[in-house]
Amino acid sequence: MNSPLSEYGWHSALDTAFAPYAADGLVPARIARVYGDRCTAATPHGLVTASIAPLSSSDPLKWVCTGDWAALEPGGDPALVRALLPRANAVVRNTSTRRSEGQVLAANVDHVVIAVSLAAELDLGRVERFLALAWESGAQPLVVLTKCDLVADPALAHLRADTEAAAPGVQVLAVSAHTGAGLDVLTAIVSGGTCVLLGQSGAGKSTLANALLGTRKQRVRAIRDADGKGRHTTTTRDLLPLPGGGALIDTPGLRGVGMWDAESGVSQVFAEIAELALGCRFHDCAHEAEPGCAVLDALADGTLTHRRWESYRKLLRENAWIAARSDARLRAEQRREWKRRSALGRASAEAKRGRAAR
Repeated sequence: MNSPLSEYGWHSALDTAFAPYAADGLVPARIARVYGDRCTAATPHGLVTASIAPLSSSDPLKWVCTGDWAALEPGGDPALVRALLPRANAVVRNTSTRRSEGQVLAANVDHVVIAVSLAAELDLGRVERFLALAWESGAQPLVVLTKCDLVADPALAHLRADTEAAAPGVQVLAVSAHTGAGLDVLTAIVSGGTCVLLGQSGAGKSTLANALLGTRKQRVRAIRDADGKGRHTTTTRDLLPLPGGGALIDTPGLRGVGMWDAESGVSQVFAEIAELALGCRFHDCAHEAEPGCAVLDALADGTLTHRRWESYRKLLRENAWIAARSDARLRAEQRREWKRRSALGRASAEAKRGRAAR
């Protein structure tokens, strides 16, 4: 028998994971929105407001996030989120702060839908950046070229082909929420699971969300005429049930898409470069000036474009830099904690000596 949470993505495997919490009288829930120290959670009895304070943590990767499955203590005002079920996956980016911390954008998703507006110049480097985050999460990426009604063939065909070349192994759809073009294919792909919409402001995510939901649940604002950029319409990450089953997570527009421990995701986006490297004469080839370098040969004959090669190197450098900063920050925090514990130990010892002297 289907769970009342089936429309939010509940499946039979979660029954086993939740069993220990059910024995304690807690109820299953899925986090639909987080705001401050509270959230909106979908439960078998409907949407409720719940406090997430019991799960407060100094580690942003452990913060409650839209898409999380949770064990909820009902009955209070508000209810309390007591525990999170283990995440199947999470889409994580580096925050825009100076602390080099990861930020979970969405949890437990099947598809990462990357919305790219054709009303602006196509930025393949940004598409590759989003794809690296998507592959790293373990979910299946999907690139959606929105507002395709604004571009006529053969230009549309060229833009789609360029995007496909930057997204090996990823389906690329040209979609128009205005005309309905491509929406049937997109709906069939995302129905039944959980998808998250990612993209810049103005990419048409909220319009696309409304088209998939079949109603105007998400507010839409026009892009600025001056520069064609969007203004933030969605300000929180919202999980909404889809009419055909499954759920959609709409997210605010992302200005920055920083790498966060995404080396394998980057490698998957640029899989052809790893394959080329297997043909290099030296197994530790740096692809700079070595003889017999298959990567340099591919650059010379045009098999590999210089744009794609530079994009690959840029993302690898950024990922390595963030990893080094993160490791340094963790080491510094550990040193501070050791000093704190040492100071407490000294204070305790001095207090004991003082009592003994009396």
